[in-house]
Amino acid sequence: MTRFLCPLLLTFALSAPLADGYAQRAAGPGRPNDFLDPAFHKNRRELLRQTLPASSVAVLFAAPVRNRANDVNYIYHQDPDFYYLTGYDEPDAVLVLFKEPQTMGGQAGITEALFVQPRDPKAEAWTGRRLGTEGAQQQLKLQYVANNSDFANAGVRWADFQHIHFLDLPTDVRDDARDAADLFDLVASFRQQAGIPATYDAKKADVYRSVELYGITNAPKVKAYLESMIKAQPTLATDTYLQNYLQATTDAERQKAVAARPTSRFENAVLDDALDEMRAVKTPEELNLLRRAIRISAVGQQEVMKAMRPDMGEMEVQGLHEYVYKQYGAEFEGYPSIVGAGDNSCILHYETNDKPRLGNDLVLMDCGAEYHGYTADVTRTAPASGKFSAAQRQIYELVLAAQDAAIRECKPGNEFQAPNKAAQQVVAEGLIKLGIIQKPEEMRRYFPHGTSHYLGLDVHDRGKYGPLKAGNVITVEPGIYIPENSPCDKKWWNIGVRIEDDVLITATGAENLSKEAPRTVAEVEAMMAKSSALDDFKLPTLK
Repeated sequence: MTRFLCPLLLTFALSAPLADGYAQRAAGPGRPNDFLDPAFHKNRRELLRQTLPASSVAVLFAAPVRNRANDVNYIYHQDPDFYYLTGYDEPDAVLVLFKEPQTMGGQAGITEALFVQPRDPKAEAWTGRRLGTEGAQQQLKLQYVANNSDFANAGVRWADFQHIHFLDLPTDVRDDARDAADLFDLVASFRQQAGIPATYDAKKADVYRSVELYGITNAPKVKAYLESMIKAQPTLATDTYLQNYLQATTDAERQKAVAARPTSRFENAVLDDALDEMRAVKTPEELNLLRRAIRISAVGQQEVMKAMRPDMGEMEVQGLHEYVYKQYGAEFEGYPSIVGAGDNSCILHYETNDKPRLGNDLVLMDCGAEYHGYTADVTRTAPASGKFSAAQRQIYELVLAAQDAAIRECKPGNEFQAPNKAAQQVVAEGLIKLGIIQKPEEMRRYFPHGTSHYLGLDVHDRGKYGPLKAGNVITVEPGIYIPENSPCDKKWWNIGVRIEDDVLITATGAENLSKEAPRTVAEVEAMMAKSSALDDFKLPTLK
């Protein structure tokens, strides 16, 4: 083990863990000290609170615990919105924000309250330390912190608020009969005390929001969206608001229909809109963590290229990427690693990764480290043999040209779809030139997805998908996938190529944050020709 740990560190040294403006946040001694500072989360809460209308209260819940099998749970991952606003990474918690100061527990002037799971020595001996109220107060520095068991009797005067804001309430949560304040009980208590009707439909509220946001500016797509939703949810067919909108034929009629949206005390659009705006523009502190996650992922691509051999399997390649992540302190992968060789490279979200031998195939590696909640999303495609075949090279260079064209469109003020449109044009023209398609519209057979999404706490992060702004971090990921039996020359079959970089929109243009991962054919082949720290690492053969 030591024999190849040291060379990995020598080949590419990342900067030391961040310190200034960051803090030790996790319960227990000896933990990392570069989590976002409580002041960051405080600032985010205050910005969100300012967006609330008068006489408002906002309620956000921690993510549920997910069971893997019997008495074993998946590793807990906090809801990104909840983490963004609190820094708290334990389950069974509630955050309450008040527009106007309230009195809670005899304490006046409260605009924020966090209810957390209590300390429990027996539970902590099995599943790890908890912050409890004292730890949460000291480390997270909210105004008011109490046990989650106090939430039901906290004295919030729900009936006094004209607006009660919340995101989608979790409905698929197990009820632990041994815990009277688990997430199931917290949500049930909130619904009962706030008077949320049993008939309240969050999905319908989301549909209403889409009509309100885009019903005038993008009427054809909204109409198609509504028609598809009505097919999926027939109860929407009798909704007066939606039917009035669908029957409108002019912008004036549509404007009138949109303005007649039914009002309710219960609202999720305000929080959704505000969090979309806030999370899409990264602060300097967030960018530092995101840069680190992306650089770790770029190092993973470098090291795997150097180590890859035809006799490896997809799972082994996956393991090498994820080993590098752990080496640099990334707690998780931001999403299930995609490692697809040959025919598997043509499956867009392939996650099985169990092909035992790469052979001479191209290997598509879509992998991203998650560092302190922030995730990278970097894809490279490399030939397991170390050299591209003529056909592989032609497809690869077409995808690269499409990506270059897309990145040139990553400028503040450009529409979000500008990079995608540029990439599609290059791919369509290139596939026609190669004789793979005859008409531009046939391009979608081999390039069926868009190029870009926001990146941050989620791999598909929050954002409005409006004009690009400085501080946005987006992916640029064109691809061409030609599965077996496609209507083209067989020499192209089972070639799948995606090249994906993480791009920061700056005040004047764009910065490719993942540029250290080799991109061009020459760079990929040169990297694969280098010796790897893993070349001499041999495990015993199992019989």
